[in-house]
Amino acid sequence: MAEHTPSFSIIVPVYNRPAEVKDLCESLLQQTDKDFELIIVEDGSTVACKDIVDDAVARGLRASYFYKENEGRSIARNYGIERSNGHWLIFVDSDCVIPPQYIDTLARELKDSGLDCFGGPDAAHDSFTDTQKAINYSMTSFMTTGGIRGGRIQLEKFVPRTFNMGFTREVYERAGGFREMFSEDIDMSIRIRQAGFSIGLIRPAYVWHKRRVDLRKFFRQVYVFGMSRITLALLYPGSLKAVHLLPACFVIGVLVCILLAIFVSPWWLMPLAVYFLAVFIGALASTHSLHISLIAIPAAAIQLGGYGMGFIKAFTTKILLRRGRNIEEEINIRKGKNERH
Repeated sequence: MAEHTPSFSIIVPVYNRPAEVKDLCESLLQQTDKDFELIIVEDGSTVACKDIVDDAVARGLRASYFYKENEGRSIARNYGIERSNGHWLIFVDSDCVIPPQYIDTLARELKDSGLDCFGGPDAAHDSFTDTQKAINYSMTSFMTTGGIRGGRIQLEKFVPRTFNMGFTREVYERAGGFREMFSEDIDMSIRIRQAGFSIGLIRPAYVWHKRRVDLRKFFRQVYVFGMSRITLALLYPGSLKAVHLLPACFVIGVLVCILLAIFVSPWWLMPLAVYFLAVFIGALASTHSLHISLIAIPAAAIQLGGYGMGFIKAFTTKILLRRGRNIEEEINIRKGKNERH
């Protein structure tokens, strides 16, 4: 008897994260709806996770493991798509843990939604460290950039992110796959909309996302996010909105307040104190933890400051000074590389 074709293919690029893949597989073994397959694409890792995937398969998980040379997460995702079977192509990060009802929720919510592409939110699991929980609050709170990233208060049209995103196979066939670039999920979402497909947020379909484990790595991540926003603005004129300028305004505002406090009056530090007090109170109301709320203060500063500094750096070099490779040329090179896979 032929094996049942799954409704959902969960495609995960992996690079040196065996412990995270183990947690991911364990969570998928607990799904209440088994109508899915897992596609793991090991993108040139030096520490492979094949044994972990094989063990999960032996315990009943429908999964396939592929190893390829290191070329980037977007190429790895496209590689996985071509080897998948499901009607819906689902993308999560390797450091995600999937709640038991996730597939069941998707099947129910998508049945009559009419959506061609969806995104879901992320949250912090009780087992995460306090730093991870503080970073999660910073990434999802309206006090930082949660309004840009699918928070409960939306500041712009919702854009799915690849820590929890999916679209139909028809979308892939018409809009193409991911391009190897930073903020490739935003680029993908823009192309999906331009192709005439519908996109929506399915809030009940959340994942637990470990994100970065320390603030230094978190800074590097959001700095790149800020730089990539300029890349997207060059690729898609008109896509840059006023809300995307807020982190850069935050950086400039902090510098102005500090300079005025030094040369005019210490009272100019009051706006910063009020803002960080609001972050603390918001985090306390959300997490009910004094320690997490205290860590949320530097996390919020890094979230806005890192993004803002990356944005300012890229704006200065790529737009004001017109330095670096032509953005269309760069993307075409990456696109051609993707199409070979």
